[in-house]
Amino acid sequence: MSQQKLRQLGDSGIEVPRLTFGGNVFGWTVDEKTSFSLLDALVEKGLFFIDTADVYSRWAPGNEGGESETIIGKWLKKSGKRDSIVLATKVGMELSPEKTGLKPAYIRQAVEDSLRRLQTDVIDLYQAHRDDETTPLLDTLKAFDSLIKEGKVRAIGASNYNAKRLQEALDVSKQHGLARYETLQPEYNLYDRQEYESGLEQVAVKNGLGVINYYSLASGFLSGKYKKPEDASKSKRGQGIVDK
Repeated sequence: MSQQKLRQLGDSGIEVPRLTFGGNVFGWTVDEKTSFSLLDALVEKGLFFIDTADVYSRWAPGNEGGESETIIGKWLKKSGKRDSIVLATKVGMELSPEKTGLKPAYIRQAVEDSLRRLQTDVIDLYQAHRDDETTPLLDTLKAFDSLIKEGKVRAIGASNYNAKRLQEALDVSKQHGLARYETLQPEYNLYDRQEYESGLEQVAVKNGLGVINYYSLASGFLSGKYKKPEDASKSKRGQGIVDK
């Protein structure tokens, strides 16, 4: 993939393709063997940006979270392709009553768990999976800043923040000389546009953030495979589009 087709993630210096592969299917709708094949094919085609989260895929029967990271880690060890990809993961969604949120102690525990599952020494983009209003932004950002200084994380990002809180977080980083969120990962597609376009877009443009949207096909709704409500029962992901 040519240099001209890459995009920088905010001011991080990390360049990625225009398309990102979301890893929430690993350990859920895609088994380990198929996951390896997909990852091999992605890298071969120059799509080397892989995004996952520690909570993927806790919702599947029999899972407890960490399944996606574990599969990616096994693939990295087997393939030896760690240096060929940009690796993103997230922290903050509930894995258990004790494992949730963005308190510094938990971030510290969670990053070590993710590094172990991913079988790597560094996470390229570590994202707050959702806002934690019970923890001061300064505390969370100090914790992330420390991880960058220690070389465990290259850059940080935010997902599922509203515009006001995202701007507040960016302001806190600037005021205290801390690493800032370089990316935003919002829900955004041709159907679900309101939240991003009504405020988040302006914050992202104003601050030069990279935007990595999720549900780009509205959980498959925009693919056209769901012609009528009862079609949703034909897919494990179909329940996510029933209300659309």
